[in-house]
Amino acid sequence: MSEPRITISTRMPDRVCDVRLAGDWRGEAPASTSVDVLREATGCSVVVCDASGVTGWHSALPVFCLQLKRGCEAAGIDCRWMGLPEGVRRLLSLAAAAPVRSVAHRGPGHWLARIADRTQVAWAAGVDGLAFVGEVVAGFGRLFSGRSACRRSDITAFMVACGAEALPIISLISILVGLIFAFVGAMQLVMFGAQIYVAGLVGIAVVRVMGAIMTGIVLAGRTGAAFAAQLGTMQVNEEVDALATLGVEPIDFLVLPRLIALALMMPLLCLYASAMGILGGLAVGVWLFEITPLEYIQMTRDVVRLQDLWVGLLHGTIFGVLVALTGCYKGMRCGRNAAAVGEATTGAVVNGIISIIVATAIVTVMCNALGI
Repeated sequence: MSEPRITISTRMPDRVCDVRLAGDWRGEAPASTSVDVLREATGCSVVVCDASGVTGWHSALPVFCLQLKRGCEAAGIDCRWMGLPEGVRRLLSLAAAAPVRSVAHRGPGHWLARIADRTQVAWAAGVDGLAFVGEVVAGFGRLFSGRSACRRSDITAFMVACGAEALPIISLISILVGLIFAFVGAMQLVMFGAQIYVAGLVGIAVVRVMGAIMTGIVLAGRTGAAFAAQLGTMQVNEEVDALATLGVEPIDFLVLPRLIALALMMPLLCLYASAMGILGGLAVGVWLFEITPLEYIQMTRDVVRLQDLWVGLLHGTIFGVLVALTGCYKGMRCGRNAAAVGEATTGAVVNGIISIIVATAIVTVMCNALGI
């Protein structure tokens, strides 16, 4: 097997640089490179590359040809080819058709330009989110008219995954929150001999707001992230496209069961979390501040009203819809690579928690305005 060779000669009166390629290019790369050829071609207007002497080639030959071609284009030199193998010609044609990506990073630019760019990105994301909500509403229209691909078995399976399987972590978080509320509140009330009122403090806080908030945050990190990861993986594997090709609406088959299941289970989980929070406060009151269980329960019943329970359930329902929507939205809008799945999962958790906080503020203001 002959070694690859590059012979360079110049004809200065004609300003032509002749480059002859020979030998077997399937082994090591030749000693000369495209940089050497361009150095010899300085002052020439044409480079004629003759590859008729090449007996075999591998990736080294098309790489050399591509580098030489781009170097000549950058120097303003006409590059001509003779005797290139057909496979190399095709590779060069493909390389010429593909745009060259610039690796240069843009400067920071003016601060107004940065604000405009971020505003444009936020506006596009908001429009896309509203479009997704519109698709979900249209899916419910098909569901109510009996034309949906949403299956009852899927809803039941997701209710188990969102509800029963989440009870351990909900129990732990809610009891700890009740313990913390009771301890912090009683430490202040005991100075006035009013530690009995810790029952009302914990009861109102947990039943009205905190039980729903803690449940929503837990499910945003547990269930919302799972929805985004599942749907994002299906996007990467092109399973969503396969469903659409088969005539199955992806919103009906994938999003509606998750949304319905979480919206139904979230109020029940909030009710359970409120009970666990009150139980945690009861433990602190009985063990540390000498409040009898009967006194604690009676004070809770006297302070907590039925409308507080309805406000908590309203919070839970809204949080369930928001967590399901953000998780499914990030999953359905996921990219086509593994990194995009991770970004979708992270975005689902972050956006879910933010939407919960914003919704809490809005509902609190509305309840205050209505006197509830």
